[in-house]
Amino acid sequence: MGKLTGFIEYEREMGKERHPCSRIGDWREYQFTLPEANLKRQAARCMDCGTPYCHIGVEVVDTSFGCPLYNLIPEWNDLVYRGRWREAFLRLKKTNNFPEFTGRVCPAPCEGSCTVALHGDPVAIKTIERSIIDKAFQEGWIVPEPPHERTGKRVAVVGSGPAGLAAADQLNRAGHRVTVFERSDRPGGLLTYGVPNMKLEKELVWRRIHLLEQEGVVFKVNTDVGVDIEIEDIRATFDAVVVCTGAQQPRDLQIEGRHLNGVHFAMDYLTASTKSLLDSKLAGAPSISAENKHVVVIGGGDTGADCVATALRQRCKSVVQFGKHPRLPDERTPDNPWPEQPNVFTLDYAYEEAAALFGEDPREYAILTKKCVGDAEGNVKQLHTVRVEKVIGTHGETVLREIPGTEKTWPADLVLIAVGFKGPEEETVSRFGLERDHSGCVKAAYGSFATNLDGVFAAGDVRRGQSLVVWAMNEGRGAARECDRYLMGTTRLP
Repeated sequence: MGKLTGFIEYEREMGKERHPCSRIGDWREYQFTLPEANLKRQAARCMDCGTPYCHIGVEVVDTSFGCPLYNLIPEWNDLVYRGRWREAFLRLKKTNNFPEFTGRVCPAPCEGSCTVALHGDPVAIKTIERSIIDKAFQEGWIVPEPPHERTGKRVAVVGSGPAGLAAADQLNRAGHRVTVFERSDRPGGLLTYGVPNMKLEKELVWRRIHLLEQEGVVFKVNTDVGVDIEIEDIRATFDAVVVCTGAQQPRDLQIEGRHLNGVHFAMDYLTASTKSLLDSKLAGAPSISAENKHVVVIGGGDTGADCVATALRQRCKSVVQFGKHPRLPDERTPDNPWPEQPNVFTLDYAYEEAAALFGEDPREYAILTKKCVGDAEGNVKQLHTVRVEKVIGTHGETVLREIPGTEKTWPADLVLIAVGFKGPEEETVSRFGLERDHSGCVKAAYGSFATNLDGVFAAGDVRRGQSLVVWAMNEGRGAARECDRYLMGTTRLP
């Protein structure tokens, strides 16, 4: 694929980024794509692999590798190298409903499994993917494609995040009448309110939503199924239901001072910030703001990084992010071999911005929050921490041990808890009467996606727990396939 010696001749090249000190002054995208000549060179680096792990999407024990959407990466890399962009778009379209989303927010497990990465830097697959879909929109290759025939069947999709949108798109292509119910005031789920604008501009989400509407999908916002409309009515009105409500029940911290004003869940903060941007273009202050505050983010993941970047744009006084684990190594360790996703140190966009503004990376490693301390009015003012180290416990398990003498007090006017999600919200699952598995997620086997209720399917984070956008889309497509089979007795959906 590509140029036979391309991986030897050319280096990995990424699109340029706006300067950190410039981009924190607005909420626009911070990344650019590459010029076409550079993209062709990058695509030329794709090797003629015997087994291209980049697109196989496999889960093994506690890890996964490759693209869960099974994107035909070597094929469209070759087509880009040869300048056959429209054909590259058609190959990408076969497996990926929304490349404009994954090309921006996916952590690119495909690149971690790229064969070139065995002894060098991987092909910039994500950059090429984004360039293909952006060019397709620019050239007018993407137009509404409503189905030629309708089946007479009606399907309700509950939730409009990536799983729900993928399920709706596939079911509509199969000819069913699809209605998507969303409890928020705008469709898109976490694509709208969970991912900050600088990573995914909302005009891209609206563009895709509008396209789906033109193809026949109906969106009903401000509609909480089980509250605004009875579940019995949904099941009576529709021939099948696909539940894609996500896993938005946040993990909490059981520490002293958790009740103080100014201590919030990260997703509440991100949602308030995006809502303010969309409602009034920041003319009105968000309900939770970091402006002129010392901000502490507890939790070392991507959601925490988005909180850091958002706080910088709201002109915080300072920002620091706590993680209980040690700093990741610069290179793969023996227990993290290729083609697994590499667990290595990276400088994400938010940390680059904080370093440019304040002079240092805002992350603090191997640190544990002990308590929050407030003022006389009940507002948080300080955070107390201690350093920790990993040791082997009495039963051979890994535990965190506090290191005496490492206690520290931090100024904190806004504390954001970003330590992950427990699973789907209990009320949502209970309203439907859906069985749960041991983790609290909806019980529905992967591959069939069928719940304990006849004609009700579940997909995405509500079934598998917190995961990636690409896995949500994988499951949305799979649930659509099985829903179509249930309705028609057979299916032609992939």
